[in-house]
Amino acid sequence: MTVVKNHQLTPLPVSFYDRDAVRVAQELLGKLLVRQSPGGRTVGRIVETEAYLAQGDPACHATRGMTRKNASMFGPPGRAYVYAIHARWCFNVVVQPRQVASAVLIRAVEPLDGVPLMQQRRGPAKPADLTRGPARLCEAFDIDRRLDGWQLGAGRRLWIAEGHPTWLSPNHIGCSPRIGVTSAAERHLRFYVRGNPHVSGPKRWRL
Repeated sequence: MTVVKNHQLTPLPVSFYDRDAVRVAQELLGKLLVRQSPGGRTVGRIVETEAYLAQGDPACHATRGMTRKNASMFGPPGRAYVYAIHARWCFNVVVQPRQVASAVLIRAVEPLDGVPLMQQRRGPAKPADLTRGPARLCEAFDIDRRLDGWQLGAGRRLWIAEGHPTWLSPNHIGCSPRIGVTSAAERHLRFYVRGNPHVSGPKRWRL
């Protein structure tokens, strides 16, 4: 298990998120997801993301306008958007300027710190399955609706840090259609670290 030092966990600035969703989705790969809770700290390296676009993307939750459930998507950037699906939670980061309503879904991380706490929350699970997929990730990191709208730049409770800037090269980034969507299913807006065992989805989409 990798032990991450405190100085490596400085939160990303809001300006990182105030950009095009596709670019942010790609550049989030290799960053560190950090969750500080009363039970302890968990840290994982982001290895899979999906972009959801405000314009021309019927799979985006903001397509039909603002509602009570998706209000966090409308900004400002750098906030958490947490929604429920099949009684499980999914965690997104809000990107682009206020009212544009784009987001990046964090689909999988590679566990680094706090693995025993993740296992306690998830129950019996193979190491590779601990945080593979958005619902498993949220369960392992204790992310739920209470964190919807949370400011990720605050560096408390939930945030994303830089990690090791040279950990990932562009040649290691794969791209595929998103998983589990029926609208705009053909769009290649899923990004992942090739060959990483913690990436979700069909095996052909992990290579």
